Amino acid sequence: MRSVRDHYGLRASAKCAAAIAFIALLACNSAEAAETRAYLLRGWFGVFSTGMDELAHELRAKGIKAEAIGHLSWKSTVSKIVQERAGKPGALVLVGHSQGANNVIEMARMLETHKIPVDLLVTLAPLMQDPVPGNVVRALNYYQNPGWGAPLTTDRGFQGKLSNIDVGSDLTITHVNIDKSAKVQSEIARAVLAIRPRESPQPAAGAPPPAR
Repeated sequence: MRSVRDHYGLRASAKCAAAIAFIALLACNSAEAAETRAYLLRGWFGVFSTGMDELAHELRAKGIKAEAIGHLSWKSTVSKIVQERAGKPGALVLVGHSQGANNVIEMARMLETHKIPVDLLVTLAPLMQDPVPGNVVRALNYYQNPGWGAPLTTDRGFQGKLSNIDVGSDLTITHVNIDKSAKVQSEIARAVLAIRPRESPQPAAGAPPPAR
């Protein structure tokens, strides 16, 4: 009789251990799927925007999947995002300097056609840029007046939050080094870390409500 009890006890323990392992695996997969992804675009030639690499390194150290890329890769990166985020949760961040700033706005607009929201859009010294599309939840724009860059405007259907930040009074900041400014980098990092990844995908602004 004792051996029978021991047998059933072992089976119960094994089932319990398997259930715990399965739950842990689900939690791990859920956390991975809901992670924040950040893409940081350098400006022309990728030579003068090393601050994007510095910021990407800092974000990775804080647990954010961040990648610095050349601005010419913006279209292929959009295709990558569309494939990776199809039906998956998680927050998306786009950051760009100079020409890269203009390109992240173009990226957001292309993602809008795929009903993919951009949780945070950050532009550093954009010039002659397009309006911010309606799928952007929050936009931060750093520019200099007088100097390089200009305030952002938004599409008519924009319902997010836009902050135009004039750093023209800080004489230590120029167009070439704005991406390397410790103050600017710190503010961007705080904004990224403040995002809470969505547990389930949400449609972009203007998307039809899900069927019930």
